[in-house]
Amino acid sequence: MKAAPKGTNKLVGLEGLRFFTAFAILVYHYRHFSFVADRPVDLMPERLPLYSLLQPFHDSGAFGVWVFWCISGFIFFWKYRDPIADRAIGGWKFFTLRFSRLYPLHLVTLLLVALLQSAYFNLRGCFFVYQDNDLPHFLTQLFMASDWGIVQGYSFDGPIWSVSVEVLVYLLFFLILRATRSWLLNVAIVVACLSAPSLGASGQVTNCLALFYVGGLATIVRQAVDTSRFRKSIEAGAWFAVAVVMPIMVYALRDQLDRFDLPLFVGCTPILLFCLSREIKLPQVMQGAIVAAGNMTYSSYLLHFPIQLVIVLCFAAAGRPVPVYDGALFAVYLLTTLLLSYFTFRFFEAPAQRLIRGAFRRDDRPAREALRRASSV
Repeated sequence: MKAAPKGTNKLVGLEGLRFFTAFAILVYHYRHFSFVADRPVDLMPERLPLYSLLQPFHDSGAFGVWVFWCISGFIFFWKYRDPIADRAIGGWKFFTLRFSRLYPLHLVTLLLVALLQSAYFNLRGCFFVYQDNDLPHFLTQLFMASDWGIVQGYSFDGPIWSVSVEVLVYLLFFLILRATRSWLLNVAIVVACLSAPSLGASGQVTNCLALFYVGGLATIVRQAVDTSRFRKSIEAGAWFAVAVVMPIMVYALRDQLDRFDLPLFVGCTPILLFCLSREIKLPQVMQGAIVAAGNMTYSSYLLHFPIQLVIVLCFAAAGRPVPVYDGALFAVYLLTTLLLSYFTFRFFEAPAQRLIRGAFRRDDRPAREALRRASSV
């Protein structure tokens, strides 16, 4: 029997990590099923399904957002750094790529959640989890500006807040690259953001900037190391840091993680990305499955809350409490989200991207090859 055909994808390791972080967020947000209005009621975390196995996800899955920001930085510097700096991708093209990737599903889930929250309010007299569902919040959500400081509080499809922050970072990323591609600027931005808390200027925007630009540094290092004669030694040292040094650091700081969480993620995550971005050869079927899982991350992130809303509405309409500790509910929630995310990407997100990019395309021949390379980002 012949060996399975193998393929090479430079970023297949990051695709797997993207799915892993999205899955962590899905598990962490499972606790929403215990919420009345905006807080959990009598939640006993140790009784949550598969808690002994998934405890890091149940307790700390929210940090998946930080890892995802760092992955975004790596991918953006990998795909866009040179095309933007060389003027192969202009402002309109960059906007088209980002708008077509993010906005269609965001608009659909925003409208869906607005309808579902209205139905939930009529049954319960309050909203589910995210309470600030008024016109100002709707308008900021409509323009993907929900976490820009214009309004306060989470609203509608609440998880979109992290994408809203990242949209600002995309803008800065483009403008800065038009001026310089120096890696020293990455270092300066990361240091400034890590210093922000001591200056009273900390927030999710500075957190995102730090993680995004340190992810970009990991890209720059990876591209330099790939042509170095010391590549194997450097990669071995990085894997040693991931497998040995990082666990020791986490254990040593276990009682002070709330004080050092951002520096820890800024220091450790790019090393992990560097390791996972090496050339990985896998059977074609396995590689395709990992890439498909990575493609599902955005849809799973935006769809899991509307799915939760549908589930709690069904229980509310039946006059029954949500069995939050029931493993069957946990399985239904996760499987429904993952399956719907797969079909959403395949039959809605990808076609919408092609449609918008075709409609917005200008006669910009130098950017077409860059557009093709970036089409899956």
